Amino acid sequence: MADDHIRYDILAQEALRGVMRKVLAEVARTGLPGNHHFFITFLTGAPGVRVSSRLRERYPEQMTIVIQFQYWDLKVTDTGFEVGLSFSDVPEKLEIPFSAVRGFYDPSVNFELEFDVKTDAQPDEEPAAPAPEPLAIVSEKKPKAEKKAAAEAEKKPAADAGTKG
Repeated sequence: MADDHIRYDILAQEALRGVMRKVLAEVARTGLPGNHHFFITFLTGAPGVRVSSRLRERYPEQMTIVIQFQYWDLKVTDTGFEVGLSFSDVPEKLEIPFSAVRGFYDPSVNFELEFDVKTDAQPDEEPAAPAPEPLAIVSEKKPKAEKKAAAEAEKKPAADAGTKG
């Protein structure tokens, strides 16, 4: 795209990341209201992402975390968030820049955001091998009824996601 054009695509992405930031900041202050909970998918190799080497080995490309029952120390800044979660009964602290987030989904209200994430790969490079299955998939486009059924089916795993890995 020429340098003399307004990049509405980038501006829109930044604005939508602001929605996610405001929601997480409110949850950090007051807790999750009602049945709200979040599936957040992010690239583990993106700049600024801090996860343990154990998690990075298990999820070398991306992972999805669930913010619902078993999380602690949620802190939100202008550029990202950190949260404590448990994976296979091992407590972990994750630091995730908003720029690394690919998807944000709140199944309680069927609200979903998808983001473009810049990577070091060149556009003409072969895509990498598929990542291991994430904890939950939030970037698929599904009909509303199918999404609701998927969210219901994942309620038990989502509730246990902090202890399963």
